Amino acid sequence: MRSDRMKKSVSETITKCAWITGASSGIGAAMAHAFAGAGYCVALTARSDEALRAVAAELDRSPEEIRLFPGDVTDRARIAAIAADIVAWAGRIDVLCNNAGLNVPLRRWDQLDWESWDRVIATNLTGALNVIAAALDPMRRQKSGVMIHTSSWAGRFHADVAGVPYGASKHALTDLSASLNAQEGANGIRSTALCPGEVATPLLTKRPGFDAARAAQVIQPEDVAGLALHVAEMNPNVAVHEITLAPVVRPTSET
Repeated sequence: MRSDRMKKSVSETITKCAWITGASSGIGAAMAHAFAGAGYCVALTARSDEALRAVAAELDRSPEEIRLFPGDVTDRARIAAIAADIVAWAGRIDVLCNNAGLNVPLRRWDQLDWESWDRVIATNLTGALNVIAAALDPMRRQKSGVMIHTSSWAGRFHADVAGVPYGASKHALTDLSASLNAQEGANGIRSTALCPGEVATPLLTKRPGFDAARAAQVIQPEDVAGLALHVAEMNPNVAVHEITLAPVVRPTSET
């Protein structure tokens, strides 16, 4: 009974809810901090329950305003169930941060590796589609919602260093965002593709040949998270289709 009363009180008092995928590290964890700090309740999704718990423990919100929904974005049924559970808990989904993504070491055509390339497409593209589809129904019912997709500089321009499957998946994600603005604006839904260059995340540090010392000179996860929050808080009559940002170009000798 106590659990039922708590669920009811949470859904009655929450006014804004953000669902963040890939929330266990990097940009996703920074988004969790940004939205929680701005007064949103946050629904956090990633594959690792343990990593999600570590992020949640750092957030400046009451436990009733944070809920963990572990799951893999490639599992369509699980993602659909998570969206339904978020609505049952919070009553709505105001913002989707569609952030889960990965890359692999073998990135060139002369290193073609179907198994790893398929994983990139399954997560970055099909997984993103699964999350979008799951969030659409509640946002349509609300007649409002903002979807913010973590694309990439490689999703706007060709970037050889990012790799073939990653660039293809992120270009597709940028176009998916544009299609949402074209087709779902009538339902009050807005969509933005964030296209950052190098961001100091665990994904970047695994890039072949990356100099770890450069991490302090590139975009920080908090920069992207702050941008996402700004987009979410904008006039609901404004659709920001995409934002491209890059690290400042500095002399290689500068420290």
